[in-house]
Amino acid sequence: MRHRGLRLVAVAALVIAVLAAGSVVVAGAMSARTQGESLVPPQAYGGPAGRLEVAGPWVQALDPGDRGERAGFAAGHFPGALVTVPHVANAAQVTGAAGVKAYAGGIAWYRTTLTAPETGSYALRFESVHHVATVWLDGRLLGSHTGAYLPFEFTLRLRAAVPHTLVVRADYRHPSHQKREGWHRTWFNYGGINREVTLRPLAPSELEAPTLRTVLSGDDANVDVSVLVRNRADAARQLHVRGTLRHGSSSIALAFPAVRLAPGASQRVSTSVVVRRPALWAPGTPNLYAFHLEVPGEGTWNDRVGLREIRRSGDVLLLNGKRLRLHGASLHEDADGRGDALTPADMDAMVADLKAVGANATRAQHGLSTPLLERLDRAGILVWQGVGPVDAPGAWTSDTAALGHLARERVRATVRQERLHPSVIAWNLVNEVAGNGHDATEVSYVRDMARELHRTDPGRLVALDVWGPHPPKVAGHIYADVDAVGLTNYIGWYQDPLASRETITAALHAATLSFTRTFPGKVLIVSEFGAEANPQNAVDAPGGYGFQSWLLRRHIATYRSVPEISGMLVWNLRDFGVSPDFAGGSIKSEVPGIHVERGLNTKGIFAYDGRPKPAAAAVRRAFAPLGDGLSAP
Repeated sequence: MRHRGLRLVAVAALVIAVLAAGSVVVAGAMSARTQGESLVPPQAYGGPAGRLEVAGPWVQALDPGDRGERAGFAAGHFPGALVTVPHVANAAQVTGAAGVKAYAGGIAWYRTTLTAPETGSYALRFESVHHVATVWLDGRLLGSHTGAYLPFEFTLRLRAAVPHTLVVRADYRHPSHQKREGWHRTWFNYGGINREVTLRPLAPSELEAPTLRTVLSGDDANVDVSVLVRNRADAARQLHVRGTLRHGSSSIALAFPAVRLAPGASQRVSTSVVVRRPALWAPGTPNLYAFHLEVPGEGTWNDRVGLREIRRSGDVLLLNGKRLRLHGASLHEDADGRGDALTPADMDAMVADLKAVGANATRAQHGLSTPLLERLDRAGILVWQGVGPVDAPGAWTSDTAALGHLARERVRATVRQERLHPSVIAWNLVNEVAGNGHDATEVSYVRDMARELHRTDPGRLVALDVWGPHPPKVAGHIYADVDAVGLTNYIGWYQDPLASRETITAALHAATLSFTRTFPGKVLIVSEFGAEANPQNAVDAPGGYGFQSWLLRRHIATYRSVPEISGMLVWNLRDFGVSPDFAGGSIKSEVPGIHVERGLNTKGIFAYDGRPKPAAAAVRRAFAPLGDGLSAP
């Protein structure tokens, strides 16, 4: 496909052999090439105009001995398999001996060839590479980046009609080292270019990081918009941003003040408009406006946004002035055989699963991809978004100055990436805090970032998750600046799974009431609850499908009965890959003889292959009385 004159030339070979698995092995000289039109419209709609996805084919090769750089791989001199990007190099098997080897990680090299029709500047953007990405163009080092789910980009100077060889090295070895360096993850160590890569021509001015906030006033909406404008020209000049919000036949002009910028300088400009009788975004009615910003003839940003107001009144969560109760299931970006390199069909299936159980909300421990968030925007599904580092329950590894700085920068990067999405309603800074925090560095991180987010993004909640078995008796300073607190509650699973149903029911009710007493005046949700289930266990015993269904129904009924609880999110929507030595955690000691699928977290209400478990129907019925979650305040 041709688009805006850009062309991808895929590196080919003298010898091509088709593997049994369906991939293509490419070997031979760099001088022999076949041309393939593979710069396609990006998966994500929102962003700077002119972007194209560099989907491939790419040539991918593993480097188990770390000899690639010495062998000239950086210049593109290596054979391999033809793949499309996004791609995970070690997702074929996550369990058993093969899963152990895959989880330990490795090095994957990727190459493709870009040809530009005109000499000029381009932005090459990677939405995510795990874990350490090193990038070369024509054998020249562009730079490196560490950390998945965090976008990064390079400015390139491409010569007209000259094939340019692009090479990426993804190093995802040593998960234990990643953890010590502040990159712990509670899911499988998937390595590769796991989100899309895009290329766009750079204009003399660029628009970056737009923001939008809605405050309702009677039947109208006051909408504040800002954007960072950058002057890329060689001379100082005045730039004037303009824009529109459109919905149906309604069009609202956005007029920004002109700003004079020196070469290379940037400045944020802001404007406010009143939208009369807006079409508001909410679960059940996810109205979206076409959002367009431009410096005429130069930088342009297109997106779809929702006008909605999130606020709280004490412990009551309000959306567009109505009481909101969240109900749904958490998700991981993980598809069988593809890992976190999701296809559009994978994303559609995840959203369909949420809709199938009647969810109005989901939760994620890591920043979600833009095309998945756009689907959640369109579906009217709210997102309780984890930002910053992820640790094991009760742990805090970002306890040095350098790691604390990294943790803060990770929060900022995710917020910049996601803040236009109406579905995102909360930034969750820490997962499963023990008591009043691990140490002073964790407390400082939370308080610093909560205050910063309230200044820079006042239209969302700031939240923490507290580790259910170890809540504080009295809420300490770590909770002082947050709006909301989530509770992970595994009563009936990690806690007393063999107790009678009556005992579990009573313990759930008591723990929930205790939670509300500990955090008066905060928005409260139960952000994690559930149980493993697989067919190897007796149906009604812990680990069986019937037990999982009953326990989820019991949790949901308890939380629905306590008015101070504003949300309940099942863990998890689907089974997902974890460390191959994960065998269910402490449940093995609580329930001797239980069968746990090593290497998979099977708390999903859908199996790893997407098939619904009986719990999916049970959860749908339990959520049904909540409807879209909105009611009179």
